[in-house]
Amino acid sequence: MQNLTLIIPAKDESESLPSVLDELKKYNCKIMVILEKNDEPTINSIKNYDLQIIYQSGKGYGNALIEGINNVTTEFLCIFNADGSFNPKYLDNMLKKVNSTFDLVFASRYMGNESGSEDDTLLTKIGNYFFSSIGNIFFSLNLSDILFTYILGRSKSFKFLSLNSNDFCLCVEIPIKARRKGIQFTDMPSFERKRIAGKKKVNEFRDGFKILIYLIKIFFKKN
Repeated sequence: MQNLTLIIPAKDESESLPSVLDELKKYNCKIMVILEKNDEPTINSIKNYDLQIIYQSGKGYGNALIEGINNVTTEFLCIFNADGSFNPKYLDNMLKKVNSTFDLVFASRYMGNESGSEDDTLLTKIGNYFFSSIGNIFFSLNLSDILFTYILGRSKSFKFLSLNSNDFCLCVEIPIKARRKGIQFTDMPSFERKRIAGKKKVNEFRDGFKILIYLIKIFFKKN
C-alpha cells in the first residue's frame, strides 16, 4: 500500500487519533493529517508518529479534505476518519476494486448483513436514507450510503472533480460530480464502529439543511 495515502481530517481529535494511528501501523501506507494550526492538543498527541501534517488555510470538514487531496502525491488516496469509526481492514479490498475496474469505491453501512453501524442513531439513519434516495432518483448515483465518506480512489480522479464545498456538503458533492464527469465508481459493505472519544462534528439538523439546499442548487446546475 505504499502508493496509498490516507487523508485524515482531525479537528479536536487528541483523544482518539493516537489510537487510530496505532492501528494503522500494520498498514504500509502514507498518512496525512489535516488540522488547524492552533489545535495544539491534537498536534501534540501525534508528534511522535511518522506522518505528514497539513495545516488548514481555511475552515471546515470539506476544506480539510480538499487541502489534503490537493497535497497528495501517491497514485491512490482514501478519506479516513480520526475518531476510530472507520475500520482499516476494508482498505485492501477497496484498493483491489480500484485497481481492477473503478476509479472510486464508496464504503457503505447499508448493504446487507456485512454492513452496519454502532454510531448510527434513528435520526441519522432516516436522514441518510432520505439523502441517498434523492441522490439515486435525481442524480442516478446508485449508492446505498451517500453521506458516508469512507472513500478510496485514484488521486487523479479526486483532483479531477474540482471540489469546492468547505463543509459537510462535500459528502454529496463527491459522488454527484463523479457521476457527471464520467468517473466510474461503486460501493461495498462496511461496518462503522463507535467513535473512540470526543464529540461528533456533524449537527444533524443544521448540516442536513445545508446538504438539502446544496442538492437543490446542484440539481439545477448542470455542469
